[in-house]
Amino acid sequence: MAKRVHQPREDAEFDFILGMSGVPVLAYFTGTWPKAVEPCRAMDLVVGDIADEYTGRLTVVRTDITRCPSATKRYGITGAPSYVLLKEGEVVAHGTGLKTIAEVREFLDGHL
Repeated sequence: MAKRVHQPREDAEFDFILGMSGVPVLAYFTGTWPKAVEPCRAMDLVVGDIADEYTGRLTVVRTDITRCPSATKRYGITGAPSYVLLKEGEVVAHGTGLKTIAEVREFLDGHL
């Protein structure tokens, strides 16, 4: 995982990161149950590259669903991998499933 990806250990830390970000936030939700592990690991690589590529324009937060249950519920996350793009704390886009880096770029560029 890229150094530029924040990994909160609990909901309070998740909220702190969102509050401190002066740029849009890509909150990427992961899971550790058997069906989620492989797709989430693959997305970790994509998200890490995105964090590096969008440095200064985007804050990336890798959020474990079990560690941040309030954030998971707040954004209506029901599976992993899932992601939410936030601007000034408001959801502007969301998506689910394993994506290529090109698909994530397209998703972001349409909203940044």
